[in-house]
Amino acid sequence: MLTIHAAPLVLPVGAAAVADGAVAVDGDRIAAIGPYEEVAAAHPAARVRRWPGLIAPGLRQDRARELLTRCYHPDPREADELGELPLWGEDFERIAVTMDATRRAGSVRRGLQRMLRHGTTHVAGPFGADDPALRTAVARSGLVVQVAPPPVPDREGVPDLDPFAAGGDLARTAGAPLTVGGRADLAVLDVPDEAALYGDGPRPCVATVLAGRLVHRAR
Repeated sequence: MLTIHAAPLVLPVGAAAVADGAVAVDGDRIAAIGPYEEVAAAHPAARVRRWPGLIAPGLRQDRARELLTRCYHPDPREADELGELPLWGEDFERIAVTMDATRRAGSVRRGLQRMLRHGTTHVAGPFGADDPALRTAVARSGLVVQVAPPPVPDREGVPDLDPFAAGGDLARTAGAPLTVGGRADLAVLDVPDEAALYGDGPRPCVATVLAGRLVHRAR
């Protein structure tokens, strides 16, 4: 079924922003981008999802390998003991000493799910033959593996699930521009404009669309 995703602002990247815009999705492809009234008129039978904030291309997580192999993502049942945030450094090493394959697989799966909740649709790779279990988990998630550009300088330390924490702008952080006929990977962020995506302020992701599927929706 064709779905129209509408928001006060659409930022395609590589093309002009669209106020009161919409992205029509047919299967795993983008069928139209433009003002909502025009897109809706061209597709009167489409289901409409209205979102706050802005629609941007799905984002790329440049530190995916570290987040999946050098962090532990606690199970919700471990929250009282370990908290909810990824564990890194010495905290990770303490767990890694006794972590078996089943527990590691659970951490990787939760890490991938949490990336989706931050608008991630692409991850920096490659994920090589040295870790087939990790490569399989990433492939099953549906996330696109890309060879990323060099990291933004001066952003080392603990990896962050928020792709913008690496310091790049939207053009650099987007997995791929939104284009008609292109794969439908969208991030919906509850901020008023592109400037609000940067800096230390909140940029909550309210929805993630991966190859046309709504894989995350904030409650």
